[in-house]
Formats: sequence, C-alpha cells, structure tokens
Amino acid sequence: MILIQILSLVTEGLWKTWRAIFHYRLSKDEVDVLTKYFPYFSQLRPIHQKEFKQRLEFLLTEKKFFARGNLQEITPEMKVLIGATIIQVTFGYSNVQLRHFKKILVYPDTYFSNISKAYHRGEVNPRLGIIVLSWSCFARGLADHEDGVNLGIHEVAHALKLENQIRYNGESDFFNPVIWDEYQGLAQKEEEIIRSGKDDFFRERGGEDSHEFFAVALENFFERPELFKDRKPQLYKVLVRLLQQDPITLKST
Repeated sequence: MILIQILSLVTEGLWKTWRAIFHYRLSKDEVDVLTKYFPYFSQLRPIHQKEFKQRLEFLLTEKKFFARGNLQEITPEMKVLIGATIIQVTFGYSNVQLRHFKKILVYPDTYFSNISKAYHRGEVNPRLGIIVLSWSCFARGLADHEDGVNLGIHEVAHALKLENQIRYNGESDFFNPVIWDEYQGLAQKEEEIIRSGKDDFFRERGGEDSHEFFAVALENFFERPELFKDRKPQLYKVLVRLLQQDPITLKST
C-alpha cells in the first residue's frame, strides 16, 4: 500500500512538471475571445485574469474535446469558452478542475440520447467521465448573460457536485460539510417554494429535485449575482462560502 502511494505521488509529480513545461498556451486571439464573449473573465481584476488564464491553459492541456453529430470540428473558440466556464465555476478552488470528467462531447444542436431515449441540450455522465453540450444552446446562454439561464454553467454545476463525491480522483470532499448542510437546508425550502408556484426568481426547472436546483442556483449565482443577493440574501451568502468566491467582489469595477 505504501509503495502504491509513493508511486502515485511520483507519477503525479512528473505529470505536474510535464504540464508546467508543455501545457497549452492561449494565443492572443483566444484571449481576445475571452475578453469579448466571457464577461466573468473580462470583469476580473488583472491579477485574477492572470490566474484565470493560467488555470484555463492547464485545463485545456488535460481535457479532450470531441465533435459529435453533424458538427464538423471543435474550434479553438469552442474549447476556450467551454473551458472558461469550468474555470469560472471552480475558480474558488485552486486545485479543482473536474479531473474525473476528461472528455467533453459537443453537438451542434439538441441531440437524441440512446440512453434516455429523449432529446437533450446537455448532460453529465459520471460513469463515462464525460460532459455533453449542445453548442447552439451553450452559445445562447453566453449571449444573454443576465437572464439566469446558462447551459454551460448548468452542466458544469452537475459535474462539480458529482466530482465532490467521487473519491478516487484526488479532488473529492472539497465542499465544506458544515456549509453544505446549511446550503441544503435553505435549498429544500427554495425547492418547495418553486413547486408551489410562488417563486418568481428561480425557473421551474429548479423545483424538479436537489440536483437541478443546485444547477439552477449556480446559473443565477454567476449570471445575476447582484439580483440574487438582493432577492435571496441568505442563500447567496451560503453559496459564496461554499464555492469560495463572490462574483460581485471579484469584479474590477
């Protein structure tokens, strides 16, 4: 057992060294894409932008992207914007990059799943370690970044919640259990309000179950944080502590 642990540490150390030397390098055009189309990045202070770019480069070194359906290719813009969404959601955790989810499949539009026998805009499959996205739906979520509907954030939120529970990837248990319990108490009340039809902040999808509520909550947390804080102050503050970041205070202005 000790030998296995030593070998694991040596292997991880060698990988980190290789990654530091040979990692993906963002081009000027790709940074311009971030600045133009990704408000979370463009509004960060310079010091945080530097960290964001470095973490994105490391993530793009590790993730594999695959075109599916009639999508001809995965463009650099697609990689950068999808990768940036993962960094956005995990930015409060310096060592979390959703290692379990090594593959990202991208369809041009909604797609038919042979597993659920239904059409999807996106999904997360922990058994296969994949995140699946419809590019048109993903892009639509980015185009309107203040409506609280963002497919990328939604699916990454599902992956984040699962990653916290998968204990063989070196990234589990990063949610503080005390804060998570506090979040769950507030979330259950919000889900009941949504199902009662009395909530005018979260969309109905959030009332389906605890998994969907977490994803919908994170969409709103990142897309309209000021309104979230005003309308749901307790829940907003708990998510700040849980995710270890506050989108409002991270802004440069």
